[in-house]
Parts: sequence; structure tokens; C-alpha cells
Amino acid sequence: MAPNDPKQGGGFFASIASGISNFGSAMTKSVNGLMGYEGLEVVNPEGGTEDAEEEARRGRWKQEDRDSYWKMMQKYIGSDVTSMVTLPVLIFEPMSMLQKMAELMEYSYLLDLADECEDPYMRLVYTTSWAISVYYAYQRTWKPFNPILGETYEMANHGGITFIAEQVSHHPPMSAGHAENEHFIYDISSKVKTKFLGNSIDIYPLGRTRVTLKRDGTVFDLVPPLTKVNNLIFGRTWVDSSGEMIMTNLTTGDKAVLYFQPCGWFGAGRYEIDGYVYNSAEEPKILMTGKWNESMSYQPCDSEGEPLPGTELKEAWKLADAPKNDKFQYTLFAHKINSFDTAPKKLLASDSRLRPDRYALEQGDLSKAGFEKSSLEGIQRAEKKNREEKGHKFTPKWFDFANEVAATPWGDLEVYQYNGKYTEHRAAIDGSSSSEEIDIKSTEFNPWQYEDLAAN
Repeated sequence: MAPNDPKQGGGFFASIASGISNFGSAMTKSVNGLMGYEGLEVVNPEGGTEDAEEEARRGRWKQEDRDSYWKMMQKYIGSDVTSMVTLPVLIFEPMSMLQKMAELMEYSYLLDLADECEDPYMRLVYTTSWAISVYYAYQRTWKPFNPILGETYEMANHGGITFIAEQVSHHPPMSAGHAENEHFIYDISSKVKTKFLGNSIDIYPLGRTRVTLKRDGTVFDLVPPLTKVNNLIFGRTWVDSSGEMIMTNLTTGDKAVLYFQPCGWFGAGRYEIDGYVYNSAEEPKILMTGKWNESMSYQPCDSEGEPLPGTELKEAWKLADAPKNDKFQYTLFAHKINSFDTAPKKLLASDSRLRPDRYALEQGDLSKAGFEKSSLEGIQRAEKKNREEKGHKFTPKWFDFANEVAATPWGDLEVYQYNGKYTEHRAAIDGSSSSEEIDIKSTEFNPWQYEDLAAN
């Protein structure tokens, strides 16, 4: 086993969620009777008639839907379609992109372990395993709702974490997020760049993720691999990520470089990850191997990348149990963050949970969901016009533009930083002696800069 060549780069991770959660259901047809391929999965890159019929039986992407959508999408081949196409609600899941960002917190205990750990290389094992852990959730083939400008998502009651995310820009679509507990601080500026290729789409995770460990202030930076969504219109949709993931310790120069194997015919190589933790002199110290849909393991190695005698593979992370045959392919944690069980006291009215289109889709009313989605987008356009007529500029509440443009492998990124105001807001509410009970679920969704559009 020879070590991979490490590459430099800065970037982020969670923003891939908006792109990879698209159209259709995952293609998983087991193969039996083919010598050497027992237990693997058929993946037909070009789709097929049987796949299309199966999608129709599952309640969406009927042939007439596909034909109509293909006629509309042909003109966008070769383009970035992140925010330029109106999509039918039947391909959506009842969750916004801001909620999707919070899914990275499911295995946050790995960052707690990294903070408690003395070994600098094991810190990279834990932080990289944390970054990999969300890929199982990100293989969902439903699309989350694009956040309305000013929309937020708050999460509490999980691992001692306070999580806040906000949509800070509409064109281009950008989100910012901040999470914190006693062990770590997580900050993200998120923007997705796409390239529509006809029956597939490439997702470039243009953004930046930083994790700071509180014990000594060590900072980690993450560059994720590119993701491809296959069979968008013809055949059964499935998601694949391939290439390098790089987690860099910006404090010491150590890094982990892991390679995501591309999926081959019959599913060969799909999910598999291999790589090394390197010291600042680019010498391998720990090998890592596993599958992003199962677990990750590690083992000390020599300078040639070979396992040290007397050592054995140890598990760093293992996938938690997930519901069987869930309609939206949700994990238990996805259901948790989509519920009010993780909502803090006096939830912000701009929270994603309160979106009427999201709620209608959750209740199975596609017609109402489509109407409410269109209505929200119409109000957003009206507010933009109102703002421009007044010469006003939208200003996020919980994040500030950092006057910094970060270089990433896929282009430059405007960085937004957490301004601390949400911490003050939460402290004031939690410290209030008011015993007033508020029915959170009846709160009207309100992300708007102007309270009354008609009056402004």
C-alpha cells in the first residue's frame, strides 16, 4: 500500500447538500449469479426503462413528467443551474438546505473526542471521520428547498450544541452556519457551483468549513470531493462522490488525505475510502480505510504506508441504525432535526420548520406545497424590488461579511463570519423569567426584511 500524494487546498463541506439531494430514488438492485459480483449493486449509468417504471410506481417522475422536464432543461446543458431553474415540488423533500447543513452535527461527538485527544494525528482521524460521516445522509436523492433570503434554522438539545444557520445571499445563493459546544466551534460559508450535463449534474462544493478545538485553539480546514448526480431525468437517480477529501490542521501543517473511489459497473468501488494522515513533512503516520455508508477504521503505519507490526485496524466511526423504507430516505437524526424536538425556546419566526411549503409537503399535500412555494418566491421577489427602490441592501442578522475572499479549488468565495449576536439573543431568552408559553407550531413564517410589504 503506497501513500497518496497530498494536495494543498482550502474549502468546505456541507454545502454539497443542496446539489446532491436531487431527483429520483437511489438505484440499488442487487446482483446474483454473476461470478465475482455477488452482493454488489447494479448501477446503470445511462438508466433504463425498468428504472423509469419503478420511479413511476414510487409516486413521482412519471413519463410525462420526465418528457416535460427534459424539454425545459435541454437549453441549460453546460450551465450552472444552482438558482436559475424553477423545479417541480414533486422532487423535493420536506427540509430546507439550512436544515440539511445541520445534518453534519449528527456525529459531533467525534469533534469532542478530537478536542480531548492529545495525539495530533488521532485528532485528524476523528475530524476526518466526522466529515465523512454525513455522506450517508447526503446520498438522498430528494432535493431540499432553497432557503428564502433571511431564512434561519436553529438547533438545540443535541450534544450540548447551539446551531444557527442563515441564508445570507439570494443571488448567488449563499448560506452561513455556526455551531458550538464546550469542545469545538464550527463555522461555514456555503455556496454551490453546478454544471448541468444533460442527464447528470456535477456539484462543485465552493465554500469554506473551519473547525476550532477549544482546548488549545487548533484550527482545521476541509476540502471535500466533487459530487455527481446521475440519471437526473432518464433512469433511476443515484449519487456518487469521487476524488480527494483533504482535512488540514492549519495550526501544525499535518493533514489527512483520503481518496473516495468512483463507482464502477455493478457498484464496484462504490462507498470505499482509503488514505493517510500525514505529518507536516508529508510522511504517512496513520492509514485510514472504510466505507462512507458503513464505518471508518485506522491503523498506525510506517513511512512507506505499511501497517506497523503488532498493530491492528480500529474503528473510529460507525453508521447509526437508520429507518427501513423511509419515504424520504431520512436517518433518525434527519427526522430529529426536522421536528420541533430540537427547537430552542421561542424559535425565530424565520426558522425553516415554519415554512408552509415544507410543512405541506411533509403532510403529503403536493398541490398546497407547490402553491406555498410559489407564493414565498413571489414575496421574495417583491421584497427585492421594494429594497432596490428604497436603495437598501439586505443585511444578515447573525453573520457579517468578513471582507475576505477565500480561494478554493473551484473558485473564490466571499466569507461570512458569525457575529456573536445569536449567542446574546439566546442568553437573553434563556435567562428570562417569563413563564409565557408560546405555541411554536402556530408561529407564522417570517424571514422578511420588511414586516408589511404593502406599507413600504
